[in-house]
Amino acid sequence: MRCFVLLLAPLLTACALGSDSQRFVPAEEWSPANPSLQDTARTFQEVSRRVVAAASAECRRQTNRPNCTFGILVDLDRNAPTNAFQTLDDSDQPFIIFTQSMILAADNGDEMAFVMGHEAAHHVLGHIDRQAKNARESARIFGDLARDTGANAEEIEQAQQLGAEVGVQTYVRDFELEADRLGTVITYQAGYNPLVGMEFFKRIPDPGDRFLASHPPNARRVQVVLETAAKLGLTQ
Repeated sequence: MRCFVLLLAPLLTACALGSDSQRFVPAEEWSPANPSLQDTARTFQEVSRRVVAAASAECRRQTNRPNCTFGILVDLDRNAPTNAFQTLDDSDQPFIIFTQSMILAADNGDEMAFVMGHEAAHHVLGHIDRQAKNARESARIFGDLARDTGANAEEIEQAQQLGAEVGVQTYVRDFELEADRLGTVITYQAGYNPLVGMEFFKRIPDPGDRFLASHPPNARRVQVVLETAAKLGLTQ
């Protein structure tokens, strides 16, 4: 599952990075072949350092997680869609992965920081674990209902798969809003302006208020950022 995408998709992913390790490089090692992008790379590297420091401090403050050290990776696949997402490696270290097109889609460091802070917030808030728990519980309920109606093994498995999907999607918009809220704080603590950063919302498709949509309406997300920023003393 992925989040904060230009192409609407589910929320998060807990994937192993080992098999694709050559596809990703740490932010500080990313050096675009195009010389005109070197300033963008330096901006992204500075944003990464500052957001990692702020997010790690917030993670330690809010949680008892053993690993609050974030890694920022760049996806070297030039064909990868415009996307950023939070994941975990096999040892549960949090990573935030940006495709190169995602980096280039940001107009400034504030937007990069806002996206990065949002992704970091998913880890601080434990969304991957919470999402997996929701999927398991919903799959169990759907499977039990199918079994009680006399379904065969294949039908029960299909019901469980459907239940897992419903369990994920039911709370995905709430998780996004939670990450927007904490991401605003992390962006601010990193020294960037979340009110400038949220301008990114104006350039992504609006999912509206569809049932089980993977992301909340953009207007609701903007509202959450404004409310949180006001508590930090920031106004437009």
